[in-house]
Amino acid sequence: MAIRNESLKTNLTGYAFISPFIIGFLAFTLIPMFISLYLSFTSYNLFTSPRWIGLGNFEKMFTNDPKYWNSVRVTIYYVFVGVPLRLAFALFVAMVLNTASRMVGTYRTIYYLPSIIGGSVAVSIMWRNIFSEQGIVNHFLMAFGAAPVNWFGNATAALGMLITLSVWQFGSSMLIFLAGLKNISPEMYEAASVDGASPVRKFLNITLPLLSPVILFNLIMQTISAFMTFVPAYVISKGEGGPLDGTMLYSLYLFRQAFMFNNMGYAAAMAWVMLIFIGILTFVLFKTSKMWVFYESEGGGR
Repeated sequence: MAIRNESLKTNLTGYAFISPFIIGFLAFTLIPMFISLYLSFTSYNLFTSPRWIGLGNFEKMFTNDPKYWNSVRVTIYYVFVGVPLRLAFALFVAMVLNTASRMVGTYRTIYYLPSIIGGSVAVSIMWRNIFSEQGIVNHFLMAFGAAPVNWFGNATAALGMLITLSVWQFGSSMLIFLAGLKNISPEMYEAASVDGASPVRKFLNITLPLLSPVILFNLIMQTISAFMTFVPAYVISKGEGGPLDGTMLYSLYLFRQAFMFNNMGYAAAMAWVMLIFIGILTFVLFKTSKMWVFYESEGGGR
């Protein structure tokens, strides 16, 4: 009996320590998810009781909302252009910093800073000023004889500005790539050098295969993060998604439906469509990874 009481006391102590997480998870994640799932099948504007409309929100979304499909197009372009560029740049910088240097720690810190502050309102305002009509970017273009760009009057240019900001926030991916590079044995590069392999051949045959699990991790995490991008698009376009809805990312359009037009039910339906799409995309990435990800413990990918 004494042993049982002691075991019960130990269990209660453990539950007491994890209770803040459990309460927070239930109160701020799981229960709100089920509420939003219910609201996605209703017409709800915050001021009246939810009215059940079944699949009405989804029907409107897929068949009668051109702005929704524009937000999907803009977001897919933003993700599928911005994420590869960010990962490529992060890998390049990681390889440059993967050297024995007295200042390498300082350089790593400097390059990581944009990832810490890159999603803030202040940086988005700074970015807007940099690309303004009298901003430093246009002054740089004019210094080389090029015509200034109206970044806020052209939909393609405005989206390119957002992608540039996304690529600038490469620090977290860079550190993960750097950790992966540190785990590659220098003896492999030495053996390849003895066999006369060029730097490009070393990169293709040694670095990329051994770094492929890290690439997969970064690819999935950065893709999910890109789909949820909101602050830069909101601040730079002043919440309008302009010009011509060129920066109307999915999350920004969802926000406008929820908090500007009070279409909470429609916004909840949009959120669930995004969740399902990201889940499917992540599943596809995991499945296709068998063809290109190399795991030493499994003898390589298929």
